[in-house]
Amino acid sequence: MFGRRKEAPLAQETIDQQAAETAARQDSTVGKGAPTPTRRAQEAARKRPLVPEDRKASKAAERQAVQDQRLKMRRALDTGDEKFLPLRDKGPQKRFARDFVDARFNLGEYLMFGALVFVLVSLVVPASSDMMIYVLGAFWVMFLAVFVDVFILSRKLRKRLAEKFGEVERGTVWYGSMRSLQFRKLRLPKPQVHRGQYPA
Repeated sequence: MFGRRKEAPLAQETIDQQAAETAARQDSTVGKGAPTPTRRAQEAARKRPLVPEDRKASKAAERQAVQDQRLKMRRALDTGDEKFLPLRDKGPQKRFARDFVDARFNLGEYLMFGALVFVLVSLVVPASSDMMIYVLGAFWVMFLAVFVDVFILSRKLRKRLAEKFGEVERGTVWYGSMRSLQFRKLRLPKPQVHRGQYPA
């Protein structure tokens, strides 16, 4: 009644046809005159070993690559090299925030020392003595002063970032504020400017 349906092409024939079309496209991009690679050569080029032949050497090379990457990152934290810095420290706005904070005198970098003194004094002085009240009061005054200083820093930093870059990236002001609470010599990446040397 109806004519015989034509047989569907085999999967291998479809693959061969696609490979031939790909090769033809490559030849057209390379230019005329280049010999068309044989099917065996194309298959050999596509073959990649799933497991390296020398696993021990492969693991050693991988460990060495990771070690080299860590060394470059450590060196970048010392020199401020943007290329190898961790992702959280990358970007012109983060660099501007670091330089702005490092050029400034921040009360926050001495907060941990104040807390340490408070703990030591509380171990020596009885909790019921009048002196302990003054020590606790002095610590809270220092904490409040640090809070006000960080608030002023964040406002100034946000304003300077907006003037220089047009908009402030999310998290940059918080990044600078948290850096101001670290002791200057322990900051990473290390400060690249002197005090008073504000970024332009």
